[in-house]
Amino acid sequence: MAKNKPKPKNRAVIVNRRARYDYNLGEELTVGMSLNGKQVRAARDGLVQLKGSYVTVRAGELWLSNSSWTLKLNQRGGEEKAVDTEPVKLLATRKQIMGLMQARQDGNTIAALRLHVAGQFIKLVVATGKGKKKYDKRETIKRREQAREAARSMRS
Repeated sequence: MAKNKPKPKNRAVIVNRRARYDYNLGEELTVGMSLNGKQVRAARDGLVQLKGSYVTVRAGELWLSNSSWTLKLNQRGGEEKAVDTEPVKLLATRKQIMGLMQARQDGNTIAALRLHVAGQFIKLVVATGKGKKKYDKRETIKRREQAREAARSMRS
């Protein structure tokens, strides 16, 4: 008799590493997403790109723009894929949306940081951030290199 194997827990986390490099990030906020079936499958398979994505506020609603979803097309005979870049509606409370609108008016950008897939829920972590200048980015690289050198010298 065959034993039932437990299903592996599909806990995909898609990270936008570029956001930490491009922005001085502030307060983080976790919001839900309004997705269709193909987008859900792409998120569970980890076929989402958040690089360069940002959040806009239109008519009192949050929208994730410039994200890339690789959708599997249900066609016979092959694994055809298409890329979807249309805006995705985000789900947040009115108070959270008002706080993000205020941050946007203060000159901050709302960047997408991580996409969590845990169980039946797909959540997006967004943060407000102020764009870094070129010299700030060089300083970040310099600090990271110094930390690597220190760790390397501690090991040997």
